[in-house]
Amino acid sequence: MRARLPSLILACLATPALAQDTDLELVLLADASGSITPGELQFQREGYAQAITDPEVLAVIAGTAYGHIAVTYVEWAANQAQVVDWTLIDSPEAARDFAAALLDEPRQAYGRNAIGSALLEGLRLMEENDIEGWRRVIDFSGDSANSWAGPSIEEARAQVLEAGVTINALPILRRDDPGRAHANLEQLYEEHIIGGIGAFVVTADISTKFADAVKKKLILEISALPGPSFASAE
Repeated sequence: MRARLPSLILACLATPALAQDTDLELVLLADASGSITPGELQFQREGYAQAITDPEVLAVIAGTAYGHIAVTYVEWAANQAQVVDWTLIDSPEAARDFAAALLDEPRQAYGRNAIGSALLEGLRLMEENDIEGWRRVIDFSGDSANSWAGPSIEEARAQVLEAGVTINALPILRRDDPGRAHANLEQLYEEHIIGGIGAFVVTADISTKFADAVKKKLILEISALPGPSFASAE
């Protein structure tokens, strides 16, 4: 028996660590393209930070089957940047740490839209992490449906959905600035972006109600409740 100990030890060392089981793997995929000013980018981050630490959101997380979810925050433009790494949100303290990290990082994504590339990056981050979520969701936000580089939205969306990942969307409508608004953005996101089990759209704008829209969407995603099409935070 003693002669077998070294080989047994080597076998144990070679065995990969078990993945962390959780209720939900959630990629927050936020617009950082050229149409988003530095002030608006920070405002978006503040909205997500406020939402993830909201007592109602934390109560929904605590009420899931595992009592926690895994979240990462990624900003997209011509490139994609993982602003906050995968974090297990299992307490108010973990949520506050995630929010603090989100508000502390510099801008790292620049240029025009590459929506297909952004969706595939969200999928890659799920496929290559050490987490096993019962559900997997990409939470996509943006103020345009145009894509200027990389794989097409249709191609990327099909690949994401084939992997069993749901895509929800937060179109930013810019009601306060009609000159920068994109017509029928909600409809475009419903027709070309979202997909998968229970997929939905929640609209928002760069205003004081942005955090409310994010909170509403997080609650729907975490609780797995059906989301109405073109839901608004108002």
